[in-house]
Amino acid sequence: MYKILIIEDDEIIVQIVKRHLESWGYEVFQIEDFTHVIQEFVQKDPQLVLLDLKLPFFNGFHWCEEIRKISQVPVMFLSSAADNMNMVMAMSRGADDFIAKPFDLDVLTAKVQAVLRRTYAFGQNNSLLERGGVVLNPGNGTISVNGKLADLTKNELKILQILFEHQGHVVSRESIMTKLWESDSFVDDNTLTVNITRIRRKLEGLGVENFIITKKGLGYMV
Repeated sequence: MYKILIIEDDEIIVQIVKRHLESWGYEVFQIEDFTHVIQEFVQKDPQLVLLDLKLPFFNGFHWCEEIRKISQVPVMFLSSAADNMNMVMAMSRGADDFIAKPFDLDVLTAKVQAVLRRTYAFGQNNSLLERGGVVLNPGNGTISVNGKLADLTKNELKILQILFEHQGHVVSRESIMTKLWESDSFVDDNTLTVNITRIRRKLEGLGVENFIITKKGLGYMV
């Protein structure tokens, strides 16, 4: 079931769109706090965002840019300000479509289906993982903190995925190396230490220290 996040402050429009899309089998959420849009986006981890242009505090252009810093999830604008300039600005900030209000619900559904089909037809993994304010994006191999981004190598990404999935629990070095070997990443004890050190440096570059904790004789945990 695809998850859709609506970032819209008109409650009537939200409920109409929500009920309609839910009738098509989608799981639909709405933003509750317009001061913490990115935090809610990460928590909900949607496969599609429907975004209004005029919003409290910051407009839709701002939030589209912020989403693009951490995710390639498709974003569709819904707005009554559907002049050419706004459409161009939306696309230049990473939007996938722009639908003018008022819109026909069946047309909206068709566009939603088309965007989802194009984006996920080949099974790309866009699921975000968030731990302690650090966002891991397996889809593009990055970590980000408050919009600041760092690229990860293949092994760094896999190591962080393992640690994120076992948050609060110690993962032994042997377990990490076994999982990496199972995925054809041939990592020995020395290489694992080097990778952990590199990940820590990247996190420190994003302003995060002591994120990966070493439990002597046991392994690592976040």
